[in-house]
This record gives sequence, structure tokens and C-alpha cells, in this order.
Amino acid sequence: MTWPFLVFLLAWLIGMAGTFFPVIPATLIIFAGALIATLVDGFQVWPDLPFLITAGLIALLISLIDNVASAWGARKYGGSKQAIWGALVGGLVGIFIPFGLLIGPLAGALIAELVFARKAPLPALRAAWGTLLGVLGGVAAKFVLHLLLGVYELWRLWTPSQSIFS
Repeated sequence: MTWPFLVFLLAWLIGMAGTFFPVIPATLIIFAGALIATLVDGFQVWPDLPFLITAGLIALLISLIDNVASAWGARKYGGSKQAIWGALVGGLVGIFIPFGLLIGPLAGALIAELVFARKAPLPALRAAWGTLLGVLGGVAAKFVLHLLLGVYELWRLWTPSQSIFS
């Protein structure tokens, strides 16, 4: 294992754990680890620049997935525009409470449907359920993308002949 490999491995492991905690910027940690490892490894325009551009685009995609999944779930299950906004606001508020990743968007969509859209409890619960499914789907997609990005970068940095333990 080389120093760049170990630097990225540490960042990646922290980022993978952070995938499930909304207060930890997991995607940013993983991308920063890839950037630092690439610079420590001795940046070369080819193949490092295309990799970093691709990793940056994937990081943007992950951020989009993370931000719209709960709103999409609410809409898919019959939620109103108010439920979508409630899910987004609930997700932001949820950052500051335990289990907020699940509770925040769910409660936000439910409250918005009941109070602002004036829906009956059953349709409001259905929209809130869709929000929860959206959140879980977003976390799963984020996890898979983090996993793929990490495995590829570890493979790219793996050079056993240059091990720091040799």
C-alpha cells in the first residue's frame, strides 16, 4: 500500500460511514480524498484529470440525488407541491435531530399535506410514506455511487510494488 492509497482509503471509509449520517458531507469527503490522493501520488494530466472531472460530476450527481429523492417520493405517492416543500424543509430540519434523515422529510411532508394542502389523514400518510421511500432510495443510490467511486479509486491507486511496508 502506498501513502496515496492509505489517504484515500481513510477518506473513503469515513465517507462511506457518513453516507448514513446527513450531517457528515460524505460525498465531499470522498471526493476530497480522491483529489488529495491524486496530488500526493504525483498529478499527471493523463489519466488523473479525466478521472477527477468524472469524479466531480459523479459527486454533483450524488448531491442532486440526495436533495431531490425525498421530494420525488412524495410526488410519486400523490403528494402535493406543499408535500414536496415540506419534505425538503423537513430534511433540512432533520439534520439537527437524531434519526432526522428519516423523521424530518417524513414529518415535513405529512405536516404540509395536513396543514397546508388540507388533505385527509390517509392521503397525507401516503405522501409521507412516499417521502420515506424516496429518502431510503436516495441513500441506497448514494451508497452505491460512493462504493463504485471508492472501489475504482482504490484500484487506480493500488501499486503493491511501491508499498510503504516494504
